Parts: sequence; structure tokens; C-alpha cells
Amino acid sequence: MSEQQPNPYASEPGPGQDEYKWGPGQASYGYPQPYPQPPVHQPTIGGGGLPIPQQPAPGYAPGPGAVPGQGLSLGDISISGDQIITPSGTMPLRGAMWNATDFSRTEEKMPTHAVVLAIVFFLFCLLGLLFLLMKEKRTTGYIQVTVHSGGRHHSTMIPATDPNTYMWVMNQINYARSLSV
Repeated sequence: MSEQQPNPYASEPGPGQDEYKWGPGQASYGYPQPYPQPPVHQPTIGGGGLPIPQQPAPGYAPGPGAVPGQGLSLGDISISGDQIITPSGTMPLRGAMWNATDFSRTEEKMPTHAVVLAIVFFLFCLLGLLFLLMKEKRTTGYIQVTVHSGGRHHSTMIPATDPNTYMWVMNQINYARSLSV
């Protein structure tokens, strides 16, 4: 065998040049970026330690259950001060994008006791047919609420209890959007 020859393309590290180091380097394009650190404290007014109230957009009235200056909660997503708190961590409130998708449905059907009463009272008088006008509405499903902020994403499901649940959730989301500006 022949002797091992030195690599002619290798250059000696000169002044100001460091040797190549194995392992992960600094975060750069294509590498995961670290999450921004949440603020250590909540901004307060004066020395009294009162939190700064968040002001909604002019002309906006929050829906029921949303008190201006207080925290807001939608499923397991809550807003406190200038942060969005989720089970997977905190996100900044400023610049957050909120979305809601309605996966609920409302069915209307005639209950079985209405059919029984219509048959029984039809035999005695013709007014028994009015029982066939009885209807029962039932809402099933859920509303999906998603929030994107600070490079993170979180989604939650809110059960739909009546046909107005989606409007209530949209009022809460519009209030959260006004706080995110």
C-alpha cells in the first residue's frame, strides 16, 4: 500500500477562523427556531399592582359571559392579560388569529308521545290530529375553535347545546379578536 497523502484541498485555519465543530450549531433557516419566551410578569398600572385592562375595538359590545378587562375562556383556551393560555403552553395575545368551524346540526322530529296522543284522541274527537303538530328540536355536534399565535397552534371543541351556541362562540371569538389587535 501507499503512504497516506495529506488532503491538498484542506486549508489550515488561519487567523480569525475557527475549526469546524461537530453537532448542532446556531439556529438558522431550515432548523427549528426556539419558542419566544413568555413575559416574566404581567404588565401592571402604577405601584398598586392592578393589571392593565384590555380595551376592545371602538363600538364593539362583547357577548354574554365576556366582561371587559376580565379573562375570557373558550373550552380549554383562556385569555389572561396579554397571553393566551392553552394546555400546550402560552402564546402571545397580540397578532393571534382566531377561527371557528360549526360541526353541529339541529334535527326536528315528531316525538312518539305525540303520535300516541293523536291516535288516542282521534278515536274520541277529531282534535287529536293537532298533536301531530308537536315537534322536538335536538342539536348535536360541536364547534371547533382554533387559535394561531407565536408559531403555535391550538384547537378545542365546544359542545353545541342549542342552535344559538355557534352565535355565542362567534361573539366570544370576535371579542378575542378585538383584544388581539
